[in-house]
Amino acid sequence: MVRKQWSKSDIKEFIKNNQIAVSLMDKKSNVFEDNNILFIDQKPFFFRVENGGWIPTIRLLLEHQDLLPKVFVDKGAIRFVVKGADIMRPGVTACEDFQKDDFVVVVDEAYSKPLAIAKAIYDSKITKEMEEGKVFFNVHHIGDNIWNSV
Repeated sequence: MVRKQWSKSDIKEFIKNNQIAVSLMDKKSNVFEDNNILFIDQKPFFFRVENGGWIPTIRLLLEHQDLLPKVFVDKGAIRFVVKGADIMRPGVTACEDFQKDDFVVVVDEAYSKPLAIAKAIYDSKITKEMEEGKVFFNVHHIGDNIWNSV
């Protein structure tokens, strides 16, 4: 995709449809889209998913922790998550409430630092009841193309 500079009307529409963006940008912000990544004042803050929606990046979540529900993983799962592996139930130690197909932020249980953005396969109630199996699809993690797009 070619880099596309956003107009003031594009920005206004995005802010109207995205509560997260209200505190991050205004009509005077330098906003452009490049390879399905939305840059606000030179920072990669959102990425586009299959349905055309915009999801916050890990870089944005480092600054604004409470934008997505959190899923906590143990230290044994960290190395797999940051390499792009999907999240398996045994590695999940706790989670906030979410619905099936919601996007969540995967954080380490010790420091609550974001490791990945994942899509829920089940809702939080079912996930908590499970003992094994894949529970989240990893869609963006530290070290991937979105992370390295700075």
